[in-house]
Amino acid sequence: MDREPTLVNDPTEPAPPALRNGLRTQLPWLITILGLVVLVVALVLVSDDPTEEVTTAPETSSPAVVAGEEPIADAAEVILPSVVHIQTQTGVGSGVIYDAERGLIITAAHVVDGHDTVRVRLSDGEQMTGTVLGTADQVDIAVIEIDPVDLPEAVFSLEKPRVGQLAIAVGSPWGLASTVTSGIISAVDQTNCSLETCVSMVQTDAAINPGNSGGALINRDGEVVGINVSIFTLSGANDGVGFAVPSDIAVEYAESIVTGVPIETPFLGVSVEDANDGRAGALITEVLGDTAAETAGLEVDDVVISVDGVPVLTRGDLVAQVRAHSPGTTIEVVVIRDGDEMTFEVTLGVRSEDLG
Repeated sequence: MDREPTLVNDPTEPAPPALRNGLRTQLPWLITILGLVVLVVALVLVSDDPTEEVTTAPETSSPAVVAGEEPIADAAEVILPSVVHIQTQTGVGSGVIYDAERGLIITAAHVVDGHDTVRVRLSDGEQMTGTVLGTADQVDIAVIEIDPVDLPEAVFSLEKPRVGQLAIAVGSPWGLASTVTSGIISAVDQTNCSLETCVSMVQTDAAINPGNSGGALINRDGEVVGINVSIFTLSGANDGVGFAVPSDIAVEYAESIVTGVPIETPFLGVSVEDANDGRAGALITEVLGDTAAETAGLEVDDVVISVDGVPVLTRGDLVAQVRAHSPGTTIEVVVIRDGDEMTFEVTLGVRSEDLG
């Protein structure tokens, strides 16, 4: 006959007395062993090396800012003493001290347009009258003279900036002196034909507004890479497209104004228009006799597509790139002729006064 199974250690039943006494005797040892296991597991989780000493985590605090960690602030600190606020009877603008010993300030020509004197406020708050020495309207550059000042003059970088590098604009937008905005260099060799001629400029998305004109566009070292002169806008204010005259051009024309020695205009010797049939480039429609273009071998119907490696997409690009060089400079001109790409070395001449 089958026997009923016996349930051993049924949890619903109390343990026999002997078993209960055994558990009481072994319980402290079990707790001790369990505690050691937990400690070992904890050490393994904290460190790959279970023998490594366990230390208390240090208290955290915000790290001190060191030079280089705030490049915009560092650059602004360098340039701000050299940027001035300019007030005229018709508006406000900005300027940059480029020769403190002689009291010379570079600004935009349209800031001082029609004025012989202006009011200048320095970064330390001192105000004085400035005399307009002259303007170069073709590149929108002017020079103002004030009494020599005990302020640092700006350092101008004559190297072409790189697209994508940090760009910082400093000036007096809407009359708010010593304002700093930042962005990047959006483009270089960007043609701007809003002046008397087409000029190759630096483009930036750093906020530039009315009043910034004549102020500095600087790099992360606080060096001036351009003088802010204009914006492209549909709203009347900053739309993220600003233009600055490159430092090398600004300084060259400023020195010409100060010394009275005129800058000779480079001359290629061609008439051009935008290429047709959907092509990019500048189509040569005429080659003048006894000019750099004729000597080099350029011909009518050649389509210029680059100058010294800079793409030429329109007539304006060609004009701007030629004007970016000095007479006597040899440039590399690449053209398309009868479907073939050809390269010419052209030594620029001097534009005659008879040509206007």
